[in-house]
Amino acid sequence: MIVSQKPGSYFRNERRKFEVGDRVETCNHCIGTVVRIDCDEIGVFIVARLDILPGEFAYDPYDLTKIQ
Repeated sequence: MIVSQKPGSYFRNERRKFEVGDRVETCNHCIGTVVRIDCDEIGVFIVARLDILPGEFAYDPYDLTKIQ
């Protein structure tokens, strides 16, 4: 069964899935910390600082898993 959502509601749900400070694992198994959640004309993206690399990297919410 397909459930229709209001336009943009999916992106709001993805934004709530992550919070600044959350520990996450990327799709290629790197561990890091969410430093910012932002939105552009394409949609929501998560900015994370990885433990093994300097700098910050932007990820699609599908490419991250929150570590419990």
